[in-house]
Amino acid sequence: MDITLARTWVQAIAAAVDEHQDYLTQLDSAIGDADHGTNMHRGFRAVTAALPGTEPATVGEVLVKTGSLLISAVGGASGPLYGSAFRAMGRALDIPTADTAQFAAALAAGLASVQNLGAAVPGDKTMIDAFAPAVEAFQHIAQAGGDFAAAAGAAADAAEDGMRATTPLQARKGRASYLGPRSIGHQDPGATSTALIFRALAETAAAR
Repeated sequence: MDITLARTWVQAIAAAVDEHQDYLTQLDSAIGDADHGTNMHRGFRAVTAALPGTEPATVGEVLVKTGSLLISAVGGASGPLYGSAFRAMGRALDIPTADTAQFAAALAAGLASVQNLGAAVPGDKTMIDAFAPAVEAFQHIAQAGGDFAAAAGAAADAAEDGMRATTPLQARKGRASYLGPRSIGHQDPGATSTALIFRALAETAAAR
């Protein structure tokens, strides 16, 4: 992961969010406030507008800037959660280029930041159900000596599996938890946007 790849990744996330904005909102309308797609789109639009005017010296600067913009631009819980994740990843990558192991550690820092903020664990029907298995898959490939693209691809697959696995769960955190058993049978929108983020990483890395 270098500065160019970090920029391209963020731009790819923005494109994926733009493409799936209505779908994310549709998912959120079933068990949330029906604003997840709109909020995520607003946040990443702000990011893509601001990043071209910056000259970062490290991968971390790109990600910290992304996180700060998400916190300021995204409404609801998504801004603080995704913003804290990107800021934590960025603080762990104060280097011009990160290898696979270093990026794995940064992803773990991002996950820890989200969990500290939202107090969610796997099985709560939140973004953690996609984020945690993605980090585990990325770490597994990194520890085995695999390259960045392979690790990113494994993480994206794991995130999507975790996303789909939220459908039969009853929500225990967030707005959806207020619905109790009625939250069962709906895919979690936060897990879905998290899966988009990891798929964007995989596709960006594979294109290098």
